[in-house]
Amino acid sequence: MFIEVENIRKSYGRKTIVLNGASFHAASGEYIAIVGANGCGKSTLLEILAGSLKADGGSLKIDGTDAFADAKMFQKYIGFVPQENPLMEKLSARDNLKFWYCDTGRNMEADLLNGVPAVLGVSGYLDKRVDKLSGGMKKRLSICCALAKNPPVLILDEPGASLDIVCKQDIMNYLSAYTKSGGTVIITSHEEGELKLADRMYLLKNGKLNELDHPVTGNELLEIIHR
Repeated sequence: MFIEVENIRKSYGRKTIVLNGASFHAASGEYIAIVGANGCGKSTLLEILAGSLKADGGSLKIDGTDAFADAKMFQKYIGFVPQENPLMEKLSARDNLKFWYCDTGRNMEADLLNGVPAVLGVSGYLDKRVDKLSGGMKKRLSICCALAKNPPVLILDEPGASLDIVCKQDIMNYLSAYTKSGGTVIITSHEEGELKLADRMYLLKNGKLNELDHPVTGNELLEIIHR
């Protein structure tokens, strides 16, 4: 699995340029972190990579196939966990999972016992309505839904934001295991623990991505972002 992102461009209106030639690459088993100041376009970039937003230009190739020209590539290869809650609030956790597992050919009940839902602790509150769940529970469930079709690429937008330390650690543990099994993670984050897992880190600034010499956290990251 090899992902090539080339010259992604996106503007809102005639003057608001958000992405101005963003490029990077990722391979199987890699954990790629994208950092930058608030409002720099990180979420916009991830939405484009997940197929939920159309780019103005550029290409996204997965193993040589242009995903922008074949929307099925997103469905087959990419799981996306947006920053905002993507769940159906009035349905139970179980019913949300059923919706995402539908037509995947995968055995949801088996996964509830031994798969990602079991690992992330979702199996313990299946019959609760989503609007009654805590933020951490919703985030765990969102990750499980994104992984229902067992995609080789997982894209996450600030997954640890506003979560308690236990939930953050459980998510980090899973992401580490996911990449070790050959999955590719593309993440935006300000969480030190999530950034420490990165194999490579890119700074998004002025609409472009620049690879950093080494993954950074804390004060060094703040200095680089605001330089």
